[in-house]
Amino acid sequence: MSEDGEESALYDAFLRGERPEDILIYLHEEGVGSIDDLLEIGTRVEDGVILVLPGDDGKAAFQSATGLDAMDFAGQAMQTDGDIAEDCTSGSCPEVGDGEADEHYVKFVFAFAEEQNEAVGGIYAEGDVIHAYAACACGTTYSDKWVVEE
Repeated sequence: MSEDGEESALYDAFLRGERPEDILIYLHEEGVGSIDDLLEIGTRVEDGVILVLPGDDGKAAFQSATGLDAMDFAGQAMQTDGDIAEDCTSGSCPEVGDGEADEHYVKFVFAFAEEQNEAVGGIYAEGDVIHAYAACACGTTYSDKWVVEE
């Protein structure tokens, strides 16, 4: 799904839970002025681009791209559970009704990895966890988290 190169390696490592200091940002091509401009620091995926950046740089890039504070967005998205693909490039909007699927696609995702923490318990004891927050084209925001598969 991703291209060769350092950016692709960062993306793959993030999905394996190996980049807990980094932020992943997915931007759908509909919301990006020029994907080609982002490919110097990102990975092209089917419908957009993935950026994996160090924490503060990632939060600043997210705000620059979306106009939203990353942590405020995450707090809002946490209010609604949804399903986000484990590659962080798509999801299932909880507001989709019959025959409406074409109107619902992920505009952007903000995600981070958290290392396994047995002391916390729950899914955190099972392995590294990816926290992902998505915005649908319809305006709905939602979140998902999962244990990284070995």
